[in-house]
Amino acid sequence: MSLRQRLILFAPLLLVASPSWARLEDEQLWLQINSTIPVTDRFRMTLEQIGRVGDRQSGLYETEVGILFRYRLSQHVELGGGYRHVNAYNGNRASDEDRFRQHIIGTWGPVMVRFRIDDRINPRGNEIGFRIRPLVRINQKLNDRGLSAFVMHETFYLANDTKWGQRRGFERMRNAVGINLPIVKRVNADVAYLNQYRFARFGAQAQMAHALSIQLNVNLARLR
Repeated sequence: MSLRQRLILFAPLLLVASPSWARLEDEQLWLQINSTIPVTDRFRMTLEQIGRVGDRQSGLYETEVGILFRYRLSQHVELGGGYRHVNAYNGNRASDEDRFRQHIIGTWGPVMVRFRIDDRINPRGNEIGFRIRPLVRINQKLNDRGLSAFVMHETFYLANDTKWGQRRGFERMRNAVGINLPIVKRVNADVAYLNQYRFARFGAQAQMAHALSIQLNVNLARLR
């Protein structure tokens, strides 16, 4: 399948979040650093740091730090699990949150599919909020030096209600288009336009974020 055919196939997912739907919009900057350490040929761990800045929140509104353990079952299938701590700042009215997560990833050539479950622990209540996050990403190699383009779609479905505020149903989606840039040996970056659309639910207005997303991926030497 050519690059043009892949982009045409994925175009409806990128256009679903039409700006005409949104009643509240924001321009944001999303930064992320992933540092991956191979422990064995099949087992890796990744340290994650995330910061997000928005106009409506007058600056930094969220940080996340976490660790992810990944085990490759076969050439095409990977299992993962880990933890993230989320902090809210400035105009962000969400509570700080602890998240445990599990995922399975399937990769077939340029297509990557991930099914993730977040277990959300909130200080406002004792219940765990379960969130399901299927993701599809299609990559297209652009040259022999590691440069590639990609498109991505992710859906967020809240699987249960909690007394601290989670409400069951489709909550948001993310669509992105970008490039993966090789920087130096073992270091590359995803640079993308990311559109996040939160659906209007339970009397709240729909929200749309237009984000410049920069994700730096650092692959460290294998532990001895």
